[in-house]
Amino acid sequence: MRLFISLIAISLVCLGLQFEPLASWADWHRMLILDGQWWRILSGNYTHTNFAHLGMNLAALWVITFIFKPSAKSLLLTLSALTLAVGLLNFFSDMQNYVGLSGVLHGLFACYALKEVLDGRKSSWLLVLGVIAKVTWELTMGASESTSELINARVAVESHLFGVISGLLFTAAMHYAPQLNILKKSQR
Repeated sequence: MRLFISLIAISLVCLGLQFEPLASWADWHRMLILDGQWWRILSGNYTHTNFAHLGMNLAALWVITFIFKPSAKSLLLTLSALTLAVGLLNFFSDMQNYVGLSGVLHGLFACYALKEVLDGRKSSWLLVLGVIAKVTWELTMGASESTSELINARVAVESHLFGVISGLLFTAAMHYAPQLNILKKSQR
């Protein structure tokens, strides 16, 4: 029940950030962040180019939580860590503006898939390899044209990469430093 409430809350935050003036206040904008609007490092992940973009990202969030069934605490803490990581790592790209949850979602998927592997579910290596293969494909062959048209923007594949790297490193850190492990209390 707490996971469902957390998902509703995240969805409502994302929905609220679709409307002005919040949308303009929240997007990841390099120059404004450098001018001191640091909250955009986090908030840019939760606003979207349009409602199709929002719907795709929220559907993915709900599906990922359905597949991996994290606790509400694990989801919120992992989501927060990945939001910060993707927001900061975007500075290593040449992008000037960024919106969308997809980088964080790639990290969330990678994080929980690797957690399953480390907990003994060896078949989840296919999930880890699958998300790595997807991002590698996007980086080398380009993102889907239809997705770009649907969201009315370039797909920020570098954020997907930053998400996967962050998710894998986060899970490895939690596994090998058990005193920090917030992932251990999943509902599975």
